[in-house]
Order: sequence, then C-alpha cells, then structure tokens
Amino acid sequence: MEQNPFLAALCMTILAGLSTGLGGLTVLWFVPTGRMLARSLGFAAGVMLSVSLGDLLPGSLAFFETRLSSAGAGAAVGLLLAAGMALAALMGELLPDEGRLMTQLAGEPEVGDIALSRSRALHCGIAVGLALVLHNLPEGILTLFSGVQDPRAGLRLSLAIALHNLPEGISTAAPLWYATGNRVKSAGAAFASGLAEPVGAVLAYLVLAPFLNEMLLQGMSLLAAGVMCWVSVAELLVNGFSLGQKADAAAGFAVGVCGMTLGIAILA
Repeated sequence: MEQNPFLAALCMTILAGLSTGLGGLTVLWFVPTGRMLARSLGFAAGVMLSVSLGDLLPGSLAFFETRLSSAGAGAAVGLLLAAGMALAALMGELLPDEGRLMTQLAGEPEVGDIALSRSRALHCGIAVGLALVLHNLPEGILTLFSGVQDPRAGLRLSLAIALHNLPEGISTAAPLWYATGNRVKSAGAAFASGLAEPVGAVLAYLVLAPFLNEMLLQGMSLLAAGVMCWVSVAELLVNGFSLGQKADAAAGFAVGVCGMTLGIAILA
C-alpha cells in the first residue's frame, strides 16, 4: 500500500511529460512553410513568457516573501531570473554555429536565404529543446513530490503543467521540422525533452529526496523561468521575425499570451 501514492504520482508526472511530445506531434499534419513556422514560434514564445512571468515568478515570489523581507524576496527572485537568463545565453554560445549545424546535418554546406532560415531554425530548435529539459526537471520533481503528499493537489498540478507543455512541444518540433524536413525525428525530439520530467523526478525521489526542500525547488523553478524568458525572446521571437513574417509571428505571440494567461487563470 505504501507504493500506491508514489505510483499514482509517477503516472501524473509521466502524463505531464508526455504532453510535450503530444504537442510535437502537430508537425505530422502540417506542411513546413515560413509562415507556419513564424506563427508557431511566436505562439510558443507567448506561452513560455506567460508561464514564466505569469505563473512561475509570482508563485516563487510569494514563497520567498514568507521566508525573507519583501526587498530580500525581490532581490532573490531577480538574481535567480538573471542567473537563468545568463545560463541560457551561455548555452546558446556553446551550441555549434548555424552553418556548422546545417553542414553536420546535410553533409555539405548550403547557401542562400532558405539555407540561412533553415540553419537558424535548427539552432533555435536545439536551444529550445535544451531549455525545456532544464525547465522540465524541477517541474517533474515538484509534480511527483506534490502527488505523493496530496494526490488531488498533484493531479491539479500535473494537468496545469500538461496544458502548457503542449505548446512547448510545438516550440521544439516546429523549428526542427522546418530545418530538417524529418517529421518523425522532430516529434521524437519533443518527446525526448518531455521525458526529462518523469526521469528527473524519479532520480530526484530515489537519490536527492533527503536534500530537497521547497526553497531549492522554487529556486530551480526561477532559474528555469529565466532560461525560458531568454529563449522566448532571443531564439523564438528573433527567429520568427527573421523569417520575414513579422505579422504572423506577432499574431502567434498574441494568441499564445492570451491563451496561456486564460489557462493560468482558469486553473488557479
């Protein structure tokens, strides 16, 4: 009987993680075009910024205000967000440059505007995938521990996470699919980034449980929020606009912000 809460919580965590892959499956039904990619990138940027600034940040700020003064809580949140952004910027610098990525993928260098947009999309897809892995790790840990302590609270949390993981899967798969033309591998990359949620949660439960506390989890969430903010602007929006489809990228961004804000309000 002691294992039942853990197994139920693990199922919730797997559900939340798999929703990232389900979002990535959308690439199986659309033709890769610049306009579609611009809309997808704008939409994903709107969702990720809304989750970071409208959900993760307020929750963490409220938590730190119970442990620190208002000024201390604000400083801690600001520093952790900045650290996450710096980590994302460093991650982007460590990735191979766009030309090398396309050469490694295609076997020979490509030239022209189409090749440039494809190389940027590939760079964007990899950066977003890495950002989502970092984001999904603390989410998975939080979902698992919440589900073990209170199954109803864990279920509500897993459903909320699944909701915003769907468009995050699109943000990984869409640029990879546009760059490579390989729908299966692009959808597979989205599933792989989502697997960080249950895998990280199980490893944390088995190995790190004695050292984990709510302050550490909130700090990890803020770091992930900083990473997502940077990637949303520096990768998703920049690449959406660079495709020459600014109106499409902006429209996708607006839909992502409005839709995710509404979802956060409903599930609050």
